[in-house]
Amino acid sequence: MRKAGLTQHLLIHSGAKNFKCDECGKLFSHKECLTQHLLIHSGAKNFICDECDKRFTRKVHLTRHLLIHSGVKNFKCDECGKQFAQKYSLTKHLLIHSGVKNFKCDECGKQFTQKGNLTQHLLIHSGVKNFKCDECGKLFAMKCNLTQHLLIHSGVKNFKCHECDKRFTRKVHLTRHLLIHSGVKNFKCDECGKQFTQKDSLTKHLLIHSGVKNFKCDECGKQFTHKRSLTGHLLSHSGVKNFKCDECGKLFSQKVGLTQHLLIHSGVKNFKCDECGKLFAMKGNLTQHLAIHSGMKNFKCDECGKKFAEKRGLIKHLVIHSGVKNFKCDVCGKQFAQKSNLTQHLLIHSGVKNFKCDECGKQFYQRSSLTRHLLRHCVGKSF
Repeated sequence: MRKAGLTQHLLIHSGAKNFKCDECGKLFSHKECLTQHLLIHSGAKNFICDECDKRFTRKVHLTRHLLIHSGVKNFKCDECGKQFAQKYSLTKHLLIHSGVKNFKCDECGKQFTQKGNLTQHLLIHSGVKNFKCDECGKLFAMKCNLTQHLLIHSGVKNFKCHECDKRFTRKVHLTRHLLIHSGVKNFKCDECGKQFTQKDSLTKHLLIHSGVKNFKCDECGKQFTHKRSLTGHLLSHSGVKNFKCDECGKLFSQKVGLTQHLLIHSGVKNFKCDECGKLFAMKGNLTQHLAIHSGMKNFKCDECGKKFAEKRGLIKHLVIHSGVKNFKCDVCGKQFAQKSNLTQHLLIHSGVKNFKCDECGKQFYQRSSLTRHLLRHCVGKSF
């Protein structure tokens, strides 16, 4: 090394940076470095990659970039084994394992190990979304997010969970999913005490308590807290029911509906009503049942004025006014508007009388018949 070259090199170790960029304020120890840096601000990118057409301001950057296409990865992380084509990529990666996050977002407080990640993150707050998916029209603030999103449309799912065989398009989704199988739930809702394995699941859950429902169904006006709930609900209007119960043949528009339904066949009823002791297979059914004990009947029939504690009770009732009777008795041909009425009717043909009057011993096929009968015993009695 010539003496002049050594002198310039030593400036790096001295820490002295006397050459400043007027565009961004960045400092350099050598004038040559400043000159090369200014090419970035000029916007000129004369060095093009023949593989992917990516452009660079300096030849050295193109040379370094070409290592990615070569497939050669000589730089390995001793912490996690991940390999890199370039040394500087490994150096940046090592910051992740250090746990040091010196770059903080002034908008939301999120911290980053690398300035480049913070710069990309700030695009989210800017509201600018210049990257559009040609498949579904979804917009993204960052190109990398669009690239990752496109994997969804490709249908390729290379990351498989060894616990349940569920597959994912991205490794990060698999990693997050694995927390479910770990059983660890570190994120707790202060409102109801429900716990979650993932922070974003808790964040989504908190919207329920906020009462905010920004997603509305154009078909029936029903509103939802989450977009995915609306998307699932829209399937009910489509009439498409691809999920079938192997036990009874009932069809469902959503897999979650089938999963919940299967609890009925399992015979397991873990949800008990404290008022009457009735057991339910699903919490949602218990919640609906509790409306009966409250005495509140907020669902009114516009045809006859009858009121119901549950919306589904009103929906079933409306079938009566429609005049449609799709449930026919194979024994006598009598038709019914509701399946439950046909089921009760079939007891008559069975000959089984399980409902007995304690006053006179008379037996009945249906509970409703016994209830009507008991009124006769009440006539003339004073209480």
